Amino acid sequence: MKAIRVREFGGPEVLRLEEVPVPAPGAGQVLVRVRAAGVNPYETYIRSGAYALLPALPYTPGSDGAGLVEAVGAGVERAKPGDRVYIAKCLSGTYAQYALALEEQVHLLPAGLGFQQGAGIWVPYGTAWHALVHFARARAGETVLVHGASGGVGLAGVQIARSMGLTVFGTAGTAKGLELAAREGASRVFDHGKPGHAGEIMEATGGRGVDIVLEMLANVNLAADTRMLAQNGRVIVIGSRGQVTIDPRELMVRRGSIRAFTLWGITPEEEKEVHAGVGSGLLDGALRPVVGREYPLAEAARAQKEIMEPGAYGKIVLLPPET
Repeated sequence: MKAIRVREFGGPEVLRLEEVPVPAPGAGQVLVRVRAAGVNPYETYIRSGAYALLPALPYTPGSDGAGLVEAVGAGVERAKPGDRVYIAKCLSGTYAQYALALEEQVHLLPAGLGFQQGAGIWVPYGTAWHALVHFARARAGETVLVHGASGGVGLAGVQIARSMGLTVFGTAGTAKGLELAAREGASRVFDHGKPGHAGEIMEATGGRGVDIVLEMLANVNLAADTRMLAQNGRVIVIGSRGQVTIDPRELMVRRGSIRAFTLWGITPEEEKEVHAGVGSGLLDGALRPVVGREYPLAEAARAQKEIMEPGAYGKIVLLPPET
């Protein structure tokens, strides 16, 4: 089968398309023929060697994907050959024609969703749900600011928050991104590249501030986030690419807090809740992954370059060859 392999940590050029054996499912395992693989920023950090947890070399990137069950190992009861499924973490990496996963890592893909959408479920929606429900303890009637609302996680956050009864503000850096965030549920949108946009956000709240900030780029925005919080407000750090200096007094006077996490630290109990909540939203249409760009598997390097560039618009997915 064709698969992307990384044999040394480095730039996007270390992503190489190779021919490797198709894995065989063991007991409790499922082999999925991947029709689409999701691309996420954390995969670029791992590839560069800058992530806290690094895989042994060589490896195939990717934790998100969707496709058809090809074969199952002994004892598997929840999946059968031919099932349309999405993958939420896996054993062998999803940047490939086939991916090996544990039975609990594959989930039925709702009939109304395509494989490309299925490849944009786990990391974006799992992250956003984890942030809003488990860390922010979001409540209906609160106001949430989604910084970077036009990307995969941002759009998931907008949709989930709206379905929970929150007032949603979103930021993006392009007119196209702002339109997308508004279309997917943000009641107000703001250009985060425009000087003074923080003042516009505060004005939109009547000076009260926002209850929750979902922050995708903390090294750029965190100091300003603390000044936009309402009383008892909280910033949930989802992404950061460097260090930042803040004034703790901004939190003190607001009784505010900053919390942060990685999705890889999620507990089994929390993960079960995520799949139950996200799965329900996917079935009733409240949650709907938006695919922005699609590339052939061989162009994984291009996809990883673009996901780190400004102007996010939906999910980037890779399409493995079907033969």
